[in-house]
Amino acid sequence: MSIALQKTLSLLLLIVIGIFLQKKLQNEDQKKGLKSIILNIALPAMIFVALLKIEINPDLLILPVLALVFNIVMIFLTKYSLPYFGVKADTPAMRTLMLLLPSLAPGLTCFPFIVEYLGDDALAWAALSDIGNKLFVLVLAYLLAMSWYYKNQNLKSKSNGQKVKELLIAMVSEPINLVILVAIVLLSFGFNMDSMPGFLSESILMMKDMMTPLVLIFIGIAVIFKWDQLRMITSILTFRAGFTFLLSGLFIWLVPMPSEAAILLAVVFPQSAVSFWPFAHMSAIRKFEYENEAQKDNPTFDLELGINVLAVSMPFSTLLILGVFTSGSYFTSPLHVITIGGVLIGAAILPKAIQWVKNADFGFENLREKELKDSSVE
Repeated sequence: MSIALQKTLSLLLLIVIGIFLQKKLQNEDQKKGLKSIILNIALPAMIFVALLKIEINPDLLILPVLALVFNIVMIFLTKYSLPYFGVKADTPAMRTLMLLLPSLAPGLTCFPFIVEYLGDDALAWAALSDIGNKLFVLVLAYLLAMSWYYKNQNLKSKSNGQKVKELLIAMVSEPINLVILVAIVLLSFGFNMDSMPGFLSESILMMKDMMTPLVLIFIGIAVIFKWDQLRMITSILTFRAGFTFLLSGLFIWLVPMPSEAAILLAVVFPQSAVSFWPFAHMSAIRKFEYENEAQKDNPTFDLELGINVLAVSMPFSTLLILGVFTSGSYFTSPLHVITIGGVLIGAAILPKAIQWVKNADFGFENLREKELKDSSVE
């Protein structure tokens, strides 16, 4: 058995353990507590250690920009592709999916596997890339959500300057982003893990080591098997994954990559599950609507659809990312990545295409009736 396959099976075993723990941790507060430990302690410690092990390179500053460009491209893809899957324009379902699908949540579905398979350098690159994604999910997604809310409820647009300022402050004060800023400042002054007091570095390393098992167990605990809308959501996520593979394949084909780890990072990072932050914005807006009788029956977003997308996206992305890493060097070839992308897109659109052909009236039945009528006359 290959080392990669053994590692994958050991990681999957932790997810299975989490599934068996679902009955023990049914309380939402327990799940939120575990998630808080991951996002506020283990993940920041992991990113802090990874960043302090690399050398600052100005070229790496392009990574957040690339991530933000990816988010924006995915917005337009979502807008023009969703009608094919039966999602009508300017509906709560369309607005919900347009906010969720372009977003990424690498902390829970990508970072643990990057550090296990690619090492700390690749994790540091991923953490820097996530800054651009955070700008999208915290600021741009919020502005889009508010804009659609005002339009849907026929409200006069208000200035969002103060709200954007508050969001930026919240973004900087978030533990993950704060750790990234602190690590960059320390690196700029020549500090690293070896420069820190022994007791401090040892504590940080112990917190870092909690990350992978906690995340995998949390995925097992949080996964929810809801069959309503499952077929449509799975098709849409498959299409999203396929198009993302196409983008990654074109990128690694056109842009010289420094290492195999960098290539795999470009493939797996965009495959992260959708982020919870856009759903949080939608939930806040729905709360406004519930408090107003005139708006209560005209929702801007479909929260039930949103929570189902979140529930399906996490295990879906986890399996995809594990599949990429388990395949060894297969996904380091841009041709292979583009091919897989095309296969996934085909798998997503084929059922709809078959249904469309079956429902289409090409006039064959009328022609057959005419032939039968002519034969009877004769």
